[in-house]
Amino acid sequence: MSIPRAAQADPRALTAAQTAALRHVRQVALRDRPTALAVIARHLAGSGAAYRPEDVTAAIAAHGRLTLNFHPDRLLRDGRTVATALDEEDVYRSQFETGISNGGLTAFPGGDRDRWEETLFGGAYQSGDVLPADRPKYGGLNLLDHPDGACPRFGSCHLRLRPEVLGRATLCFGDSHLGPKDLGTVDVVEPVLAALLEATAGTGVSLGVAGMDTAALLRTLVRRRERESARPGAPGRALDDYVEAQIHGELSLARDVEALVADPSFRDTDAGRTLAGIARRHGFPLLWHTGFELPVDGIDPDFRGPAIPPLAARVHAEFAQPGEPVHAALIGRAAASVVAEPRRWADRGPTEVTLQHLKQLWHVLVRFGTPASR
Repeated sequence: MSIPRAAQADPRALTAAQTAALRHVRQVALRDRPTALAVIARHLAGSGAAYRPEDVTAAIAAHGRLTLNFHPDRLLRDGRTVATALDEEDVYRSQFETGISNGGLTAFPGGDRDRWEETLFGGAYQSGDVLPADRPKYGGLNLLDHPDGACPRFGSCHLRLRPEVLGRATLCFGDSHLGPKDLGTVDVVEPVLAALLEATAGTGVSLGVAGMDTAALLRTLVRRRERESARPGAPGRALDDYVEAQIHGELSLARDVEALVADPSFRDTDAGRTLAGIARRHGFPLLWHTGFELPVDGIDPDFRGPAIPPLAARVHAEFAQPGEPVHAALIGRAAASVVAEPRRWADRGPTEVTLQHLKQLWHVLVRFGTPASR
């Protein structure tokens, strides 16, 4: 398969470690491609569609968009918000640089993320001359154009990247911390596609969308024309079911971002104004997805455990305006307080536990939340 010109990587922009990481994953994908092609052919035959495997992989390369989900109001180690850091630095940084995470905070030498990156990238990032800034940035491949991004569990807003960035991304089906075996690159994506088709056939859920069989997934991938991620629509709510992407090399807002898509709870907030300024300065649109919100007494007690509804009640009592629902910006106010005023939350135990519970409250919103009322 030939790679569209827009999706080809410029090797001059990558370090030796980044080039080695891409090469390692591509070699693994090439090894697994014959088996993957047989799986894809089986699903194509069963779908009744007259597509060839190359029709589907070409559609992925042409229309797939990388998204990087983030919470704009979370505090970095230096006290700035994520949005402020993006505004001041004009680059998107990894957990190895920021010291914060919307998943697990394991990015340090010998930490869990370091170890799974060693396995995933063949040890490319474990040499002594690799800097934190050299490490990959994590996002997802938004194949179904979900307006909430490919991986909303990691943030209420997302950057949608330009198509050429695909050329320096590696891909896996599922989260990399689980040690996925199905790896790919934009030009050798068959192992990832095969795993996606197998999972869809086995569960009836595809990239967060329930009731989608392989035939419907294939039709969506091949027939798609205009991307829908900029338009209001049903969110994907893909908390666990996604194609993860690891982007190698610097992520420049000016060069690499196509659009910034934000949660509507940030309208008329400091974070929202900062995001608007970033978009204006770099000349890409600031778009708004439909958002997630719930009444404070509507937090499910089972999905993420019994500690979450009482936390939601406390967050609402201390940080919400009368009648305000639970939404992303409200959770962010509490998260900033936990970092800046740890004594205020000491009765709940260690700070990291409360921050983890706030992440889980966000997951409840993604799973059950309704569109914002304004």
